[in-house]
Amino acid sequence: MAPIEAHVKEPLLKLEDLPTPAIVADAARVEANLALMARAHPGSALRPHVKAHKSTALAKRQAAHGHRTFCAATVREVEGMAAAGLGEDLLLANETLDATRLGEVVRSGARVTVAVDSIETIEAALSGGVPEVLIDVNVGLPRCGCAPEQAGALGEEARRRGLRVRGVMGYEGHIVGLPERDRREAGCEASMQMLLAAHADVGGDIISAGGTGSYDCNSWATEIQAGSYALMDTAYAQLGLPFVQAFFVLSTVLSVSSDYAIGDAGLKCFGMDHGNPALPGARVLFCSDEHVTFVPGRGEKDRSPSLLDWELVGPVRVGDRIRLVPAHVDPTLAYHERLYVADGDEIIDEWEIDLRGW
Repeated sequence: MAPIEAHVKEPLLKLEDLPTPAIVADAARVEANLALMARAHPGSALRPHVKAHKSTALAKRQAAHGHRTFCAATVREVEGMAAAGLGEDLLLANETLDATRLGEVVRSGARVTVAVDSIETIEAALSGGVPEVLIDVNVGLPRCGCAPEQAGALGEEARRRGLRVRGVMGYEGHIVGLPERDRREAGCEASMQMLLAAHADVGGDIISAGGTGSYDCNSWATEIQAGSYALMDTAYAQLGLPFVQAFFVLSTVLSVSSDYAIGDAGLKCFGMDHGNPALPGARVLFCSDEHVTFVPGRGEKDRSPSLLDWELVGPVRVGDRIRLVPAHVDPTLAYHERLYVADGDEIIDEWEIDLRGW
C-alpha cells in the first residue's frame, strides 16, 4: 500500500507554522492503523464508519486499503460520500423520518441502505425513494432499534411494501468501551445472540455490528462498523488495542504561572463527553471555552493511557507548542474544518473535514 504522499505546495509547512489550535494526523500512524484493520477485516468484512472522521479524504485512504462499503451516521455524510465517488455501498446506520435527500442520492447512481426499526421509518424509506433497508435491532444499548422479537414482523412488512431487506444490524455500544476484555467479550456474545435470533427471523445476507472496541471479539457479524481505529483517542487507548494514537490537537502555550500553564485549545476544540484531553508528561486540570489549564511535568514517563509516544511535556515557556490527545475522536473532528497531515514536523497534506454538519 502506497504511503500518504505530499500534496501541498512548496515550501512545505512545518508544525511550528500552523495557526493554533489545529488538529494534526501523523501520516505513518494513520497508515499503520488502516493496514492493521484491513488485515483483520479485509474488504467488505469491514464497513468503515465515517462518523469518526467525517473526511472523504480519509475515507479514500480506507478505500485504498480495500474497503468499498461505508457506514454513515447522517444524511449529510451519505451525500458527501456519494459526491466524492464513494457511493458503491453506503449504509445510513441511523433511523430517519425524512429520506428525501437519500432518495436523491440513490437516483444519482449510488447504492444506499437505511436502518429502520418501526413502521414509520419503513414508510420514510418508501416515500423518500430508498429501496433497501436493514432492520435495526436493540441488542442492549438504549438507543434506536426494535426489540429482537419484533424484527421478523418488521422485515416482513418492509418486504410486503416492496423494500429489499438486506439483513439486520445491532450495535453493542454499551460494551465496546469496557476496559476488561473478558467482560467485553461476554457482553459482545450476549448482544450478538440477540442479533442472530433476530436475523433468523429476518433473513438477508448482512449481519452488521461492532466497532473499534469489539473488532477482534465479534465473530458473529458479517461486517464490522468500526471508525475510531483510524485515528484513535484516549478512551479506546485504555482497552489495550493494537491501534496507535494517530492524531493530536496542536496548541500554543499562552501563559505560564508558578503552578500551571495555559494553552489555546479549550472546550470548542474537544469532544469532552469522555473527559479531559491528555497531555503526555503533564496533568490537564480542566478546559474552558478557549483554554486548557495544565500542570507541566518534569519530563517523566507519561502514565496516561494515550498510547502516544511523542515527546513528553516538561517545563514550558510562553510560545511553546504542546500536543493534546482528545478523549473522544468523533466529536473532536466535528469541531474542526481541516485535518493537517504530518510526516515528522512537515505538513504534507490537508484533509478537509467535509462531512461536518447535517
